[in-house]
Amino acid sequence: MRIGFVGLGVMGRPMAANLLAAGHELSLYRGRTDLEGHVCRSAKEAAERSEVVILMVPDTPDVESALFGPDGVAAGLREGSLVIDMSSISPTATVGFAARIEELGCAYLDAPVSGGEVGARDATLTIMVGGRPEVFERARPIFATLGKNITLIGGAGAGQTAKVANQIVVALTIEAVAEVLLFAKAAGADPAVVREALMGGFASSRILELHGERMVTQTFDPGFRIRLHRKDLGLAVQAAAELDLALPNTAATQQLMNAAIADGDGDLDHSALYRTLRRGPA
Repeated sequence: MRIGFVGLGVMGRPMAANLLAAGHELSLYRGRTDLEGHVCRSAKEAAERSEVVILMVPDTPDVESALFGPDGVAAGLREGSLVIDMSSISPTATVGFAARIEELGCAYLDAPVSGGEVGARDATLTIMVGGRPEVFERARPIFATLGKNITLIGGAGAGQTAKVANQIVVALTIEAVAEVLLFAKAAGADPAVVREALMGGFASSRILELHGERMVTQTFDPGFRIRLHRKDLGLAVQAAAELDLALPNTAATQQLMNAAIADGDGDLDHSALYRTLRRGPA
């Protein structure tokens, strides 16, 4: 299949590499271009050369620019083309983007992912999809190359809603694990031993396993940067306001991430919230 891939960053590059390994023909734009695909001068060119265009860029304005900016994807689409946005962006904006692409006679899916750089590299991503069922089935072989847990959530924007929900759970659980290990240390217990004990009980989780180990060993090379996770919690807080819904712990954790960024830790892994809590209030 001829696939255009826009956004070759920490997540996008290994995803594109897996598509190449599966035998797809890729047209690449934006980011590291050391892969065996055609390097394009614009997102428009990537779309012109492709049946399917995948976006994996940081934020809502980046997706809008890649789709509808000068020399954007929309300008290069042919009727029947498929656009798959695998970025993590606003569910509300996604509904509008999908409508604009469909007005061109093309199909659109929002398909954000969870699993981090490791999941992208190992093709074990969780993929949460919003869009029409028949379009989802068309894209399923692509998703199967990139991930393992693939779910059609609902219509346009539903995949982004599920991803925001995922990011709330992850953020609040990281914050809870950080509090637990700081509490253990302050009380005179070995945090590493406490973590091992909790791994055998009801408090066990992948975050306690993986991010708890990062906190114990003070290893905070990204994985998933605090700066990007703060963006996702911003989407959650914004959506909550639109829905007249209170998400107090989500808002508090977003503020903790603001503090981490202010302290210069924005490009560390989100498990580095441990450092922010350890510092305490100014």
